[in-house]
Amino acid sequence: MDKLIVEGGRPLVGETRISGAKNSALPVLIASLLSGQPLRVGNIPHLRDITTTLELLGRLGVQLSLNDRMTVEADASQVVDLCAPYDLVKTMRASILVLGPLLARFGEARVSMPGGCAIGSRPVDLHLKGFAAMGAEVSVTDGYIEARAARLQGCRIALDQPSVTGTENLMMAATLAAGETVIDNAAREPEVVDLARCLNAMGARISGAGESRITVSGVPRLGGADHRVIADRIEAGTYLVAGAITGGDVRVRDVDPALLGAVLAKLRDAGAEVDSGGDWVRVRGGGRLGAVNVQTAPFPGFPTDMQAQFLMLNCIADGTATVTESVFENRFMHVEELRRMGASIRMNGNTATVRGVARLSGAPVMATDLRASACLALAGLVADSQTVIDRIYHIDRGYHCIEEKLAGLGARIRRVTASQWRRETERKAA
Repeated sequence: MDKLIVEGGRPLVGETRISGAKNSALPVLIASLLSGQPLRVGNIPHLRDITTTLELLGRLGVQLSLNDRMTVEADASQVVDLCAPYDLVKTMRASILVLGPLLARFGEARVSMPGGCAIGSRPVDLHLKGFAAMGAEVSVTDGYIEARAARLQGCRIALDQPSVTGTENLMMAATLAAGETVIDNAAREPEVVDLARCLNAMGARISGAGESRITVSGVPRLGGADHRVIADRIEAGTYLVAGAITGGDVRVRDVDPALLGAVLAKLRDAGAEVDSGGDWVRVRGGGRLGAVNVQTAPFPGFPTDMQAQFLMLNCIADGTATVTESVFENRFMHVEELRRMGASIRMNGNTATVRGVARLSGAPVMATDLRASACLALAGLVADSQTVIDRIYHIDRGYHCIEEKLAGLGARIRRVTASQWRRETERKAA
């Protein structure tokens, strides 16, 4: 199992390009199932979750081609299987998104209950209740969701919470339903808007994406399209935090600053200098940052996927602040690992109270989920000795070559295999 080895103490300086958004690319690729004509998707990030999605689509019978510019062409004209099996779905919760397109286009689907990061309950009943309201017969048997409908019927669906995948799944299904579907309390995230843009390019009739009410007028069929995935706002935010905490000067490009409003506001509150242009953002750290209170919320609030990075920022900031997680109930597993490095964090339910310390100390730590992995890499950048991060397969699900991008900014970071690390430790012991 690979590890990341981080030697702290260097300010990050330079520019890095932001990859396409994983959380946009996954549903957009899956949207290819809605049409018998090719969908071409550009700016696809090279990530483990993308590989899993392409493998899943291929298993269903989608013909796929990928060029060296990370553009995927997906042709679902010859779908041969309507079952998404456990061996693929178990590693990625976004796999549930194949349910809506398969059900809408083919009238049936069988999808294993999904897996993914262990950050808390992300129940699929929002999806299932929505499909049932659209006239589908839905059941769960032996760990598989089974759904059937001659043709889905448009209706009004009020989501119990603004679930991103719930909104996306129901929106995709509604594109081929008979009549009009209204989704109330819909997720407003930019990735939902990006999916709606792609679907409309394919011939769908969707309005209201980015607002709390989305209206979809069903059409008999969808066609092909060309679509470019938006930039990954979480990757961008992670590198900006890295620049700020190291007292560096980091510029990220190929990203829309409007996607980062809440993150940039908190960086400014912490004392970082932030500038932006049409497709770039620059952050300069300077002296010691100040502690900032954070409470996660659905977009346009502070993103839950940036919670771990800002908790880490507070670990070395001047003062005391609280970080409250309002989206997932089990997203503080990185706290114990940060404590191993000398952080002062006190937990009370879904709120962490963080008292900044002068420095962190390098230590062997273990990644517990995708964003916790990035948080520990950031901690290593400011620690006063070597940090060894284990179980980094999590980070490969959401960050393309994070060690290469950080090294390009001046970080001392490298990836080693388990055997390489064993030989290194044996040499030191000798």
